[in-house]
Amino acid sequence: MLFPSAPPGDGAAETVCSAKGCRTPAAYALLWNNPKLHTPDRRKTWLACEEHREQLSSFLGIRGFLKDVLPVEDLPHRT
Repeated sequence: MLFPSAPPGDGAAETVCSAKGCRTPAAYALLWNNPKLHTPDRRKTWLACEEHREQLSSFLGIRGFLKDVLPVEDLPHRT
């Protein structure tokens, strides 16, 4: 889940952790797919802060969905 958000009146978007209730800036991008729903080359993205990286990675990994973990700055920029 990539949800750019910015405070009202601020033109700069920021990336925040995908963990429920966390508003910490993301440091990592967790790339995943569900093979029952997605083609093999499709990648969904969850963002994780330092604190939630292991928890979110484990959730996806146990299900066999986790494909890669990258620093968030290595993600291609969307316009």
